[in-house]
Amino acid sequence: MAKKQFKSESKRLLDLMIHSIYTHKEIFLREIISNASDAIDKLCYISLTDDKVGLTRDDFKIIITADKEKRTLTISDNGIGMTAEELESNLGVIARSGSLQFKKDMTDTNEDVDIIGQFGVGFYSAFMVADKVTVISKAYGSDTDTANMWVSAGSDGYTITPCQKVSVGTDIIIDMKPDEEEEDYCEFLEEDTLHRIIKKYSDYIRWPIIMDVTKSRQVDGTETDKDGSKKKIWEDYTETEVINSRIPIWQRAKSEVTDEECMQFYKEKFFDMEDPVSVLRISAEGTVTYKAMLFIPAKAPHDYYSREYEAGLQLYTSGVMIMEHCADLLPEHFRFVRGVVDSQDLSLNISRELLQHDRQLKVIASNLEKKIKAELKKLMDNDYDKYVLFFKSFGLQLKYGLVNGYGANRDMLSDLIMFYSSKAEKLIPLADYVKNMQEGQKYIYYACGENAAKLDKLPQAENVREKGYEIFYMTDDIDEFVVRSLMKFEDKEFRSVNDDDLGLESEDEKKETEKLETENKDILDFVKDSLSGKIAAAKLSHKLKSHPVCLTTQGGISLEMERYFAALNTEASENMKAERVLELNVNHPVFAALKDTFTSDKEKAKKYAELLYGQSQLIAGVSLDDPSHFADLISELMV
Repeated sequence: MAKKQFKSESKRLLDLMIHSIYTHKEIFLREIISNASDAIDKLCYISLTDDKVGLTRDDFKIIITADKEKRTLTISDNGIGMTAEELESNLGVIARSGSLQFKKDMTDTNEDVDIIGQFGVGFYSAFMVADKVTVISKAYGSDTDTANMWVSAGSDGYTITPCQKVSVGTDIIIDMKPDEEEEDYCEFLEEDTLHRIIKKYSDYIRWPIIMDVTKSRQVDGTETDKDGSKKKIWEDYTETEVINSRIPIWQRAKSEVTDEECMQFYKEKFFDMEDPVSVLRISAEGTVTYKAMLFIPAKAPHDYYSREYEAGLQLYTSGVMIMEHCADLLPEHFRFVRGVVDSQDLSLNISRELLQHDRQLKVIASNLEKKIKAELKKLMDNDYDKYVLFFKSFGLQLKYGLVNGYGANRDMLSDLIMFYSSKAEKLIPLADYVKNMQEGQKYIYYACGENAAKLDKLPQAENVREKGYEIFYMTDDIDEFVVRSLMKFEDKEFRSVNDDDLGLESEDEKKETEKLETENKDILDFVKDSLSGKIAAAKLSHKLKSHPVCLTTQGGISLEMERYFAALNTEASENMKAERVLELNVNHPVFAALKDTFTSDKEKAKKYAELLYGQSQLIAGVSLDDPSHFADLISELMV
């Protein structure tokens, strides 16, 4: 038979498919297997009303055969097959799908049939790896052994000739391209590669995918090794094996799946040694129908807080994996969630690797966000230890989510955040702090710093502790930004122990402090001038009790924020400096000594000011400007 030519538009599409449409070459096997599954679906549907089919549901299968010597890969099915006219119609015109037409026919008769392939282009993905593709097909209903063979080497056209085939179904034989410098096409003939691709993309095709698998077994006797030792004899043998799992765990009823099965699925699917802290099973019907199985991990992967980490859920449609990491299904603040979403309502692009429209995806993502939030809140309320385990790994992610968007996610995330409590001496949620607030307490007090032990000794927190108020010790670099994004929780404002007004002084006490500052204005100005621009102000403290000095800030940037911006090491961060304030305790003997020296020896008083500033830096965890000068200053004043 003379060679037939593809239509001109089909030629252009074929060229696009080989070079542009598909991202990964291995996708070809997913597409061919999906077509085989569709062919079996059609014949299985017919068998429900036609006894002549002669096959039961258990007889249907897809067989994968690799021949390394001939460099061919064969995918066979015992589905409905194709006549010569159907080969011409379905394979001679690219993007004309017999599956789509079959589905339309069934829709017209109000039958709900799940057909995967609808575009009619997936078959041609084989040409990404093939020099030649041969299709041998016998259609159901043929009276003889006569079948038809479609052969093409690509855009130069195709032939259709009669041939012999005993059973109904289709064999697709792919002759692999020669290996190139950067492409080893022979890898698609390797048992391990085929097994991996099938498990990755087609693990939940409903029909068994069968392949010969090489195994080893021990045989009788021993043999002598080079060193004279005896060793057991092993031999390789081939065994036919069903590769795919067929029924997804998330499609099974909850009553049919044990907790242990869910945990095992998670560990195998997402390569984690730890059990997740929670499993979510979701079955949604409505605007978009989908099923999902989500897992909240206990610990973060080693690369989680790096650019290399790929977030997103696995996206399936009709048991076929479309995307391995669909990031659009998760908001950034819940990117730690792993799992799968399976929906037939998605609009896919021609390669079925990407989504054409995101409306359905947005509906699913919004629903998932609410479900994840509810699950985390339930875990926090009912299993504190598990939630703390989770929070120590992913609490930072929740905090980033709260800061991003200038607090847009405040309502979603605020009641999931925890901080270390000075009283409980453990992590507690904001709601617990508010519930434990004392009568008359105005603010949620907090202190930011390196660790809880150091924060517990902060001089400026003495007044708060003396009142018996709880303090949140915040030790993550981002915590100051979190507080500023929250602003308040349950109508209670946050107040740093460094803030000037902690709401602890009476009006009479405030007036007394103002009076003392006026009386000591000269010495306070002297201290500021002595430090040559290192501080924005020197003032008398109404926080300090037993300590002589502390370092605080004024303006919008705190010491912790300054440290955070410095760690970013950008040009902008160089200008993000805190305005430092040196607070002095007027009731401490050190202040009396400073005052006396100011009157009698200005040079010595200047050295006292430097010493007190250095002391405040050390207490605040700030690096000394000149450690050597500070040490010399101590020695000089001691002598």
